[in-house]
Amino acid sequence: MTSTFFYKNRKLPTQAIAAKIFHLINIISLFIMFTSGLQIYNANPVFGGRSGWHIPGIFTLGGWLAGGRHWHFAAMWLFSLNLLWYGIYIFVTRRWRHRFAGINDLQALQKSKNSKRLIYAWHRIVYTGIIPILLLAIFTGIGMYKPAQFPFIVNSFGSWQALRIVHFSSVPIVILFVVAHFLLGRQAGGEKLTESMFW
Repeated sequence: MTSTFFYKNRKLPTQAIAAKIFHLINIISLFIMFTSGLQIYNANPVFGGRSGWHIPGIFTLGGWLAGGRHWHFAAMWLFSLNLLWYGIYIFVTRRWRHRFAGINDLQALQKSKNSKRLIYAWHRIVYTGIIPILLLAIFTGIGMYKPAQFPFIVNSFGSWQALRIVHFSSVPIVILFVVAHFLLGRQAGGEKLTESMFW
């Protein structure tokens, strides 16, 4: 009886509508970029040349090279603009103070024995650490999309192949971030917290 009363009266975690929209668009755009990126990869594998390892068609989007590119770069713009407007939003609303890692989080990893405090510290560190990876993925992606217009991007990595390897390598890092972000969110606030990020 008491536990039922507590559950009904417990304040469930809520998220701003902006955060819900941001996460939904990210999931959709990342899925499209991942599957269409695999289609592009199949046209000329990064590792092993044209005889390299190919991805089964069931995991790809676009049907062929041009189709994959169209889907990939359309989703890239959606993803980039989503990051831009949300970055402006958390800056204007000052939510960045609670989202990104600070010196206190680094100190907590060394001194704190509070498990919740450690989870929050790791969550903010992971959240902060993915930003340069995402910017690098976008930067290298633009270089691959418009090499004639942005030759300095290709040149900054030494070669076209090096640019492709760096861009491709950002994919598993982003996947690891998504998994870590999800698991740390579950540890910090349970199932209700992660559900509140979408609906």
